[in-house]
Amino acid sequence: MGGPADALVRVDTRDELVRVLAFCHRSRLPVTVLGGGFNSLVRDGGIRGVVVRLGGLRGIALSGDALVRAEAGVTHTQITRFCAERGRAGLEFAVGIPGTVGGWIAMNAGIHGREMKDVLETVELFLPERGEAVTCAAGSLVFRYRAAELPPSAVVLSATFRTTPAEPDEIRERQKQSMAQRRATQPVDQPSCGSVFVNPPGDYAGRLIEAAGLKGAREGGAMISPLHANFIVNTGNARAADVLRLIERARAEVLAQFGVALETEVRITGEEP
Repeated sequence: MGGPADALVRVDTRDELVRVLAFCHRSRLPVTVLGGGFNSLVRDGGIRGVVVRLGGLRGIALSGDALVRAEAGVTHTQITRFCAERGRAGLEFAVGIPGTVGGWIAMNAGIHGREMKDVLETVELFLPERGEAVTCAAGSLVFRYRAAELPPSAVVLSATFRTTPAEPDEIRERQKQSMAQRRATQPVDQPSCGSVFVNPPGDYAGRLIEAAGLKGAREGGAMISPLHANFIVNTGNARAADVLRLIERARAEVLAQFGVALETEVRITGEEP
């Protein structure tokens, strides 16, 4: 869904990323950094400037006795498989949370009761204005529900996560249980932009949307999932405009019926056509 980028650059090394960002900074070109794009919605007019895809930064290794270090482009599947193979526990809750490590940090991804900030040790950031990389202790950064307050224009290069030793089979079993729960409650086999709304304090966005009678509601090729009402799925030919209409419809109905103003979790970018 969504419109095109003026330019799309996939970087495979840190040097490439530094050179691309430096060029854009000198040329005053707007930059949009994209990980897996799992929690992003691009309007149908597309994105002006340069979209930088970090998918090639996939280095992952053990660091010392307890830390797993992963570059920003490492996928959720890659890091959870790595932990299971090496007997490192602590990230089982992240199985099935789509995206890459960079996106996980930027969104403070998680599930009920467990977030990235809970297992994060350090974050390495590249600061284009200074042309340098800095490593920040997780405790020096501010994390909120599904958001991280990073310095302006900062790009996540890598992160280290705290882990503990465990038997690989035990880790795999916990991962299997976590994935089974996700499959039973979320439309993981249909294309979507992830959770659409932030859960309001003391409640759940999906519950409110369902209570408003909107499960299965459609706009064009987009549909509010009958499985979980906080997901809008593409049934085959949806446009971003279809999803945006459903977002506004859900927001208006929940506000009218329950007096709750829903805030979007999905990151909406790009221009109208």
